[in-house]
Amino acid sequence: MALITQSGTAASAAKAAHDARQLAMPVVAIGVIIAVLYFGRVFFITSVVAVIIAFILEPFVVLLTRIRFPRPLASFVVCTVALLFLYVVGAGAYSQLAVLMGDLPRYGERIGQIVEGVQQKVADAEQQTWRLLAPNKPPPPPQPQPARGGKRSKTQPPAAAQPAVIPEVRIHEERTPVADFVSANIGSFYQILLTASFVPFLVYFMLSWHDHINRSFLQFFHGEDRLVAARSLQGVAEMVRAFVVGNFVLGFLLAVSSSAVFWMMRLPYPMLVGPLSGFLSLVPYVGLPLAMVPPLFSALAINRVPVYAGVMGVVAALHLAALNLLYPKVVGSRVHLNPLVVTFSLMLWGFLWDAPGLLLAIPMTAAIKAVCDNVKGLRPIGKFLGD
Repeated sequence: MALITQSGTAASAAKAAHDARQLAMPVVAIGVIIAVLYFGRVFFITSVVAVIIAFILEPFVVLLTRIRFPRPLASFVVCTVALLFLYVVGAGAYSQLAVLMGDLPRYGERIGQIVEGVQQKVADAEQQTWRLLAPNKPPPPPQPQPARGGKRSKTQPPAAAQPAVIPEVRIHEERTPVADFVSANIGSFYQILLTASFVPFLVYFMLSWHDHINRSFLQFFHGEDRLVAARSLQGVAEMVRAFVVGNFVLGFLLAVSSSAVFWMMRLPYPMLVGPLSGFLSLVPYVGLPLAMVPPLFSALAINRVPVYAGVMGVVAALHLAALNLLYPKVVGSRVHLNPLVVTFSLMLWGFLWDAPGLLLAIPMTAAIKAVCDNVKGLRPIGKFLGD
């Protein structure tokens, strides 16, 4: 009887150890995957960006191959045209930024005036609150605010006379805030430039070797699994292309509309603040306040309350019209993700990859959903991710 009891206890302990190992293995695997994604984020971000761009440019390469272009030549032509487009857009933005840099002192002075006005109103509110709460006690004297430019306040006593000291003369080059920011983040800029330099080559090779890559990838699967892999790959391409192209078209429409309205309102730099406001409007959850920042900053040069109100009304109207009328037709008809999954994906990928993770979170999650929808064993996960 004792032997039977001991054997039963040993079997229970062995089963508990087996269950613990089965539970620990997925947890360890998830931890390893998160660590690899975090520490290898430069490699993965570069690869994902190149894959997304290749998915976007693939239809143009196919169009050229249909008119007897060899695929390597078609890929080269499409990549060259895309780079020229980016160069034209960058040159236009640089010309606008160069003019804006010359006007920054005026904007800085206006911002200083606004800050001083807000501080004065806060001080007045504190005085009124003191009078209401303690009418029989005199309010505390306001704290003297130092004048802008580093000048001493008039309420400060004069400094004691100091013996004359021969001043030391040093010649140094005056540095701008932009130069200080670049020098402080030179390592990050170098990493970004190094990463960006690989993207055109990766995109070209992915496009020119598209057929070979597809055939080689499908060789890893056999029978019905090969068909599932082909459908999954096609679904990922369509899902990512629909999301990125749809957002680009929507952002382009918002940019053109915003620039036209800002130009009619005689807002400074409409060709710069219009596209910035239009594309920032597409950021999930915080798109509306972000889209208001560039035109409101530009409106500081006019300094009129009706202009501020008009800018806020225009940006809000365009944002609401785009996300409620155009977004469901242009993007939402192909990309079905529920809001909870979108929120968690933004949090996760933003934590792992910072700002690039926020930009790539939704297309990568949509691609995962496309794979789950085509794999029979993963379809419950696809339904969970969907709306």
